[in-house]
Amino acid sequence: MKRFLNGKTKAVLALTVALAVALSLLAALGSGSAFPQQAVQGIMRPLRAAVNGLILQAEKIYSYIFRYDALEAENQALKAQIAELENDARTIDTLQRENQRLKDLTGLKEERTDFTLVGSYIITWDSNDWTSSFTIDKGEGSGIALDMVAITAQGEVVGVVSAVGPNWATVTTVLDSALEISANIASSGYAGMVQGAYTTGSEGMLRMDYLPTDAVIRNNDQVVTAGSTLYPRDLILGYVADAGFDESGVAKYALLTPAADFENLEQVFILTDYVNE
Repeated sequence: MKRFLNGKTKAVLALTVALAVALSLLAALGSGSAFPQQAVQGIMRPLRAAVNGLILQAEKIYSYIFRYDALEAENQALKAQIAELENDARTIDTLQRENQRLKDLTGLKEERTDFTLVGSYIITWDSNDWTSSFTIDKGEGSGIALDMVAITAQGEVVGVVSAVGPNWATVTTVLDSALEISANIASSGYAGMVQGAYTTGSEGMLRMDYLPTDAVIRNNDQVVTAGSTLYPRDLILGYVADAGFDESGVAKYALLTPAADFENLEQVFILTDYVNE
């Protein structure tokens, strides 16, 4: 409110007070003989008019300042309500996403009854042009150990536990160019090795190498794990986006779009036990 008491406003208020005092003095002077009283009344008429005008202006200023304070208070209350509604909306979105993950996880457990999974949330990411990893909020205390596989609720491969502590673990993702996974193209059975494609200039993609020269590779073909000491069979790695011959011209390769949505990844499930068929 102080910013409204500028020079002009202060001058109006000061002048109003000064004129009111002057009127009082003149009224006192004119309370004697008739001549001075008439002279004083002649002076007081325009002064009264000026004072009345100034009083009206002062009342308007006071009303404006009071109204501004009321509007400011109302504005702050509305901002608080909006912030609360936005927070409620974020909470609802989070609960909806978690509810969907639980539904997906229920379906996965029904399909793979041999899976033992530990749910965990991502705390921090540590990624650059050559590596891709993140830290989760569960560790040895929850039964997590090195080389355990991290997947989504849909059974999509996220990565492998590469470091572990009492209540935390680091997961190196499939986008990391140092991680190699034996895989098959689900529709045809063609076998190859999948790793992050950073080194080939295809950031955010996977590359499947060592495919047969005569392999027929179609876009959107699903690529799954072949099964090993680390990975169960048929976990989803990605989908074919492009294909071609490698540098030697002897074998084919395929570029894959990762199945896991790494940009929106919040929660992963660590596969602590399973039966590899």
